[in-house]
Amino acid sequence: MLKRLMVGTLATLMLFVTACSGTDHTGATGDAEQGTDAGGQVELRMMWWGDQKRADITNEAIQVFQEKHPNIKIVGEFSPSSGYFDKLNTQLASGTAADVFFLGGNVVDYAKKNVLLDLEPYVGTELNLDDMDTTMVDYGRIDGKMQHISAGANARGIVINTALFEQAGVPLPEQDWDWDEFAAVSKELSDKLGSGMFGTYNFTVDGMDIYLKQRGKQLYDMENGTLGFEQADILEWFEYWEEATETGGVVTPELQVSAPHDDTSKSLLITGKAAMSLLPSNQLAAFQSLTEDPLILHPVPRGPKGTGVVFESSQGLSAYANTKHPKEAAILMDFWINDPDAARILGNDRGVPVTEANRTILQEDASPVEEIVYNYTSLVSEATKTEPFDVSYNPPGFAEFSKLAQTTTQEIGFGRKNVEQAVNDFYNGTIRIFETNQQ
Repeated sequence: MLKRLMVGTLATLMLFVTACSGTDHTGATGDAEQGTDAGGQVELRMMWWGDQKRADITNEAIQVFQEKHPNIKIVGEFSPSSGYFDKLNTQLASGTAADVFFLGGNVVDYAKKNVLLDLEPYVGTELNLDDMDTTMVDYGRIDGKMQHISAGANARGIVINTALFEQAGVPLPEQDWDWDEFAAVSKELSDKLGSGMFGTYNFTVDGMDIYLKQRGKQLYDMENGTLGFEQADILEWFEYWEEATETGGVVTPELQVSAPHDDTSKSLLITGKAAMSLLPSNQLAAFQSLTEDPLILHPVPRGPKGTGVVFESSQGLSAYANTKHPKEAAILMDFWINDPDAARILGNDRGVPVTEANRTILQEDASPVEEIVYNYTSLVSEATKTEPFDVSYNPPGFAEFSKLAQTTTQEIGFGRKNVEQAVNDFYNGTIRIFETNQQ
């Protein structure tokens, strides 16, 4: 999860964008604090995180929005990801939050704090969700209120280094493979590639919710406000990975720590030492850009109820409950997800567009790696029509939960605990984390 820094050390870039060339770009106080300037123009503050590329394209999209809505002026606030939520939390605590801000998988935590605007009154008028994937619409409706509009979607799949499969002489798996076949393929790859080469990374933590969904369970039951699984459900999952590791098909615990799968600068997928892992589709381009080995996305091994994979929100927009301009906030969100010009500017930076029309626009000029992502996400979208699964939400206190899960995996991998004891401690710890963060 995001590393947190002291708010005082943030290097926050304030970006003032306006379509009116005669407007003073320095007016961030005075009338702006009241939400309007001297000309009666509505002003919205919008906050997001990311790198400089994201800042540039976000501000370009803001510029186009203002050209189409000259009565709405946007003041952009961009923060590095490392300090974004510290800043947001400070603003919310002081009542000075931006009118519109981006959230990720932690949206539930903010919804529970009652700091997000209910957008339901604007759906169908200022905010059109007709073309949005149903899963994405459902994701934003929390506790019966529309509190979040997904700005990008992804779907987790198995990333495959096809060069290593070819080197090992192992055929690519069928799309309807199961977990036994996955373990067998992983071991075969490791055996044929030789010492220091591995079939797959261990994705016990990242794949847990998928595994549970394949068996009719889930990490977090949002509707009932409870955990969605029992201890026995996850014991099988941890035992699966322990056995796969012992047979030699999985990256060693030492390398799992020193060369983590999600660090592109160290990942064994990039260095050609591991053939498979679990990956969100919106990360494929970043991985492919760092290796000449062709990478593809393949369906996750199936369980009793299917793949358990759904369209997931990579991040999205919410509005501050105390914004003075909720209607204009809804108009801005509508532009972000529906406007074709916005789609062309923003591309896939926050995941594939959440509307079919904008996905079609971008696919027309897609690069080879983007084409792989579009084809895979379309496959997932179609599959969920016949094999629907509940929307995935992170449980309250997810950062603590994720850290505990990683620690549990390492305790098993390094032999500090046997699986039964580790999972028992993990489950009890999860209950404590959940109950603490529910209060």
